[in-house]
Amino acid sequence: MTDPTAVIRVLVVDDHQIVRDGLVSLLGALDGMEVAGTAVDGRDAVHQVAESAPDVVVMDIQMPGLDGIEATRHITGRHPEVRVVMLTMNEDDETVMSAIRAGASGYLLKGSGAAEVVRAIEAAAEGGMVFGASLAGRVASYLSGRGPAPEEHPFPQLSERERSVLDLLAAGRSNDAIARELFVSSKTVRNAVSSIYSKLHAAGRAEAIIKAREAGLGRD
Repeated sequence: MTDPTAVIRVLVVDDHQIVRDGLVSLLGALDGMEVAGTAVDGRDAVHQVAESAPDVVVMDIQMPGLDGIEATRHITGRHPEVRVVMLTMNEDDETVMSAIRAGASGYLLKGSGAAEVVRAIEAAAEGGMVFGASLAGRVASYLSGRGPAPEEHPFPQLSERERSVLDLLAAGRSNDAIARELFVSSKTVRNAVSSIYSKLHAAGRAEAIIKAREAGLGRD
């Protein structure tokens, strides 16, 4: 979302009503945000995304039936334009990395302050990635781990433009920053990013970054 006047539509997903009600109250009181709906589990979330077309989903992980990670995988696979921010009690590395590989654009722990939750939603809507303070270092280390030396022409299935976008994506640039650096429109970048996900068979931004950095892209 590049229009500063645009409203961010948020779907709240949690199996505990007190959590849903709290988030609805918080987000509904903010200018620039609108609660698109609520869901009580992962299966309901997948349905609600198709029905209400939110910009961002705030997703719990431990829920009956379809859990938050599987729901995220379904959502990002079918609706790559929708961003998912996990809000959960789980902070073990395996769960965090599973969420990232499923396509999550953010990961916060329950107990995060209201301002942190709002910032994460805004960043996700803009195409960025945000992780809670206690997780950021671990995630950054995972995403920027050493990989093999770059190939002469990694990802030959990508166009030159797409490869340039992926390189900047792997360097941590937001969509808007990539557009400014390449002197193209934000829409052009969004289209390129969507094509990159498809061609690399990546569930989302994080997995595309991992693949790119393993191939040597995005390194200063």
